[in-house]
Amino acid sequence: MQRKKSFNLGRFMAWLGVHINLVIMAIIVLYPVLWLIGSALNPIRGTPGAVMADNFGPIPIPRTLTLANFQRLFYEHDFGLWYRNSLIIAVINTVGTVIVHTFMGFVFARLQFRGRKSGLLAIMVLNMFPSFLAMVAIYSIFLTFGWLNNIYVLPLIYIGGGIPGTMWLMRGYMLNIPKSLDEAAYMDGASKMQVFTKVIFPLSKPIIIFVGFNAFMGPWMDFIFPRLLLRSSENFTIAIGLFNLSNPGDAAWDITAFTAGALIIAVPFSIVFFVFQRYFALGIAAGANKGE
Repeated sequence: MQRKKSFNLGRFMAWLGVHINLVIMAIIVLYPVLWLIGSALNPIRGTPGAVMADNFGPIPIPRTLTLANFQRLFYEHDFGLWYRNSLIIAVINTVGTVIVHTFMGFVFARLQFRGRKSGLLAIMVLNMFPSFLAMVAIYSIFLTFGWLNNIYVLPLIYIGGGIPGTMWLMRGYMLNIPKSLDEAAYMDGASKMQVFTKVIFPLSKPIIIFVGFNAFMGPWMDFIFPRLLLRSSENFTIAIGLFNLSNPGDAAWDITAFTAGALIIAVPFSIVFFVFQRYFALGIAAGANKGE
């Protein structure tokens, strides 16, 4: 006969406390998302407080819905132009980051050369300083070479500034790949470049997807460098354009259009994250190894 499990008040209270905490955290996380969706579909234009008071019910979803805010983004504002500029910068940054950082990770993880440890130490020290500390120097360089207001040169900052952090992730992942694969390829007559392109690069897919996604996402959210280096409105990025829509001191202030734009940006990134989240977890876990 099976013995009936006795009721354990302490265990039940622990279970109840955990689930209450999860519900509270879910509300804290989901309420701003619901407010964003509700504001994007709200037909009333005005301050956030007025919008919520005039058309919102107990939950942050308006009683009447409209898609006019999305239409206004493209017809009254230059959202399409901002989106194109951000997309160009993000694509260039993604391709450059994957190529440069993956190759650097391979060099520092798989090859032995003079100055390797000194180079790793220098990169580790540089990782302690955020790139915006060099804003004055970057502005002077761009001004000297005539690169101001050029969206095609802006990714150089992201590619170079991301080397200290991303290269360590790449190197940590590649240190986990057995070196016997390199040795077998060398015995078959492969060059170092062939080992990189045909052995290491295909096996590093999880960390490459993780790094590529972060590189693609970064320019969409960066405001400091585009604001510093891009001057004309036809070269504005999403971050600058949406900032102007959310700034009460700007003539283009339009809070409901701002939330519609934020929703347009958030949805594709959320879909990509859920599709590739398995690779993100593998990339973070494997890249945590710093090696020798």
